[in-house]
Amino acid sequence: MTTYAELQQKIAELQSQAEELRKRELAEIIADVKQKIAAYGLSAADLGLQAGRESAAPQKTKTALKAKYRDPATGETWVGRGATPKWMRAYLEAGRNKDEFLI
Repeated sequence: MTTYAELQQKIAELQSQAEELRKRELAEIIADVKQKIAAYGLSAADLGLQAGRESAAPQKTKTALKAKYRDPATGETWVGRGATPKWMRAYLEAGRNKDEFLI
């Protein structure tokens, strides 16, 4: 009967063989693709690629949000999203209203 250690050794050997075979196949595929690109005069744009990478959905740009609240003592601001800053928490705990700090 085969032991656990023997099976693990066989798995490691097979994984090594599979990786080597993959590398050889990739080299052949890449050479074939390059040959066809040259033969047909294709560009990256023709293939739907940008800067060497497949183009995905357009990247979204983050827009800076305008500050909604300002600490009168320090001038620090907060957009009103995410965790409440310490300065705002301190004012709220002191019984003040968030609306007092609207810009």
